[in-house]
Amino acid sequence: MRRAGELVGIRVPGTTEYLYPAWQIGPDGKPHPSVGRLVAEARAAGIDEARLDALLNSRLGIGGRRRLADDLREGHEEHVLASIRAARG
Repeated sequence: MRRAGELVGIRVPGTTEYLYPAWQIGPDGKPHPSVGRLVAEARAAGIDEARLDALLNSRLGIGGRRRLADDLREGHEEHVLASIRAARG
């Protein structure tokens, strides 16, 4: 699934292991349906998996507790995709 762009896997430096961020897994234990689209958008923007994870875990606003991953879980996919496009390097 990682190779197919259906999951984000972040390689642990110096190993062959990958970490799979929790934000991409739904309450049913399956990948969130939007992950493939997020990965494709990030790749098109030149954003690697580690940076994508950092974006999804970053707080929204200066004093906010919400993260972009919260918007993803709540179904605000277009907002998350727009944020990824805005982070284009």
